[in-house]
Amino acid sequence: MIKSLLFVCTGNSCRSVMAEAIARERLYELGKDDINVRSAGVRALNGLQPSDNTIKVMKEAGIDVADFRTKNITPDMIRKANLVLTMESMHKDEIFKLVPEAKSKTFLLKEYKSSSAFNPKGFSVRDPMGMPVEEYRLVRDEIKAEIDRFIADL
Repeated sequence: MIKSLLFVCTGNSCRSVMAEAIARERLYELGKDDINVRSAGVRALNGLQPSDNTIKVMKEAGIDVADFRTKNITPDMIRKANLVLTMESMHKDEIFKLVPEAKSKTFLLKEYKSSSAFNPKGFSVRDPMGMPVEEYRLVRDEIKAEIDRFIADL
């Protein structure tokens, strides 16, 4: 049973913030708000606000992430999570360097419970950092669709 879910990206200012907020909202809607949802970045600076476009597109979706603050991933965060979902293969590699025994519980977001043939490049969620706001909307919607695919089964 999943009691703690950790989303991971690079800077913890776009993709993993979106994933954390969307998953938390969906779990609440499903009456599963006892699952702890967190996010972190493999190269994050602690304490920064999400990117302006992340705040904007999440607000458009009815979710306020303005008070969120970035966190750099720690071995303790990884160990405490029952499930770790990353946005790119590089994030998984960084997690395995920190906590090698996390391999059995760490997946790409788009890989987790997917029936598609394994294709790491196809399973990445692109980084919208520095891109126009439209790209952030596409990434938000992509992350939401992936979370909606499995969240009720947690």
